Amino acid sequence: MAKGHKRRSTKAGLSPGTPVHIGEAKAEAMHLTLLQYSDDRFQERDRATIDDCLQAKKDGGPMWVVVRGLHQVESLQQLAAGFGLHPLVIEDVVNTEQRSKLEDYGDYLFLVVKRLLLSTGPSAGRPGLRAEVRTEQVSLILGPDYVLSFQEGPADLFHAVQGRLRNGKGRIRTMGCDYLAYSLLDSVVDEYFSVVEQLDEEIEGLEDAVVTNPVPETVQALHRLKKSVIVLRKAVWPLREVVGRLERAESPLIKPATVVYLRDVYDHTIQVIETTETLRDMLAGMLDIYLTSLSNRLNETMKVLTVIATLFIPLTFIVGIYGMNFTNMPELAWPWGYPLVWLVMLLVAGGMLVYFRRRSWL
Repeated sequence: MAKGHKRRSTKAGLSPGTPVHIGEAKAEAMHLTLLQYSDDRFQERDRATIDDCLQAKKDGGPMWVVVRGLHQVESLQQLAAGFGLHPLVIEDVVNTEQRSKLEDYGDYLFLVVKRLLLSTGPSAGRPGLRAEVRTEQVSLILGPDYVLSFQEGPADLFHAVQGRLRNGKGRIRTMGCDYLAYSLLDSVVDEYFSVVEQLDEEIEGLEDAVVTNPVPETVQALHRLKKSVIVLRKAVWPLREVVGRLERAESPLIKPATVVYLRDVYDHTIQVIETTETLRDMLAGMLDIYLTSLSNRLNETMKVLTVIATLFIPLTFIVGIYGMNFTNMPELAWPWGYPLVWLVMLLVAGGMLVYFRRRSWL
């Protein structure tokens, strides 16, 4: 476990709704970015304060607050109080070990999704490539005229969406906050495809190594990939239920015009799930192939050793006979005795090799 990582046991004995940051503090300080927009205007404050966000809420109009860094619980509580959020919401936001879920609080929707991050390094199957998947929690709160996004690290996860807001491209400024929430969710799902493609490439690179060179490094790479696929599966399976509920438009916060786009995200989620299951089956099959290849190599080695031992058994018998120190052994005094013994041994060995060849043992 990483240094400074807090476990769920830290919350033992505390009352429900008490926010305690669970996980690793990935940002030095909480950073707020406030974006206000409409059809014909856009305003962005990179280092906004909580008072700026609360004032923007009073002013009205669509707004998006990007919160990076979740370990400053007191500041998050102050922000939540200004937006009228339930204490359980902030408790779930700071608990970064949540599974993907959707909760409807009437006036707002609370979503938890898992973003996938991919690190690369050297690999046994393909030098220079080693895919390791880790997750980062992203929480979204969709209100009538605002969206709050919470992420663990300092990196800007939604820079592409922010760029579309700045440039006024597409319909993001005219479709309302539910469309903005869809755009953020779509960005998370799109990253799943890049992770799946990277894992697929490495698995393909390992296929030949599993058959031709089943070394311990290969099986280590297989186990690491299997672990990455498990992380991917745990992230994407609950997301299917979340997007499905959003697509059914059970909340008045989701407008009918946005449902069509949510349906597209749902289709993408199903594609990722199907690909993940395929990768999982491939890894299971490759592990079986590795064990079979290893067993075949061992069998080939044992066959060669067995043939060599079988060839020398009759030769050892002949040598053992003529190695006995008896007085009356006529062959010892015969000038052609030594060459004859060699000839007999060569004929025996050659005959056995021909027999083995005809039986397809060699």
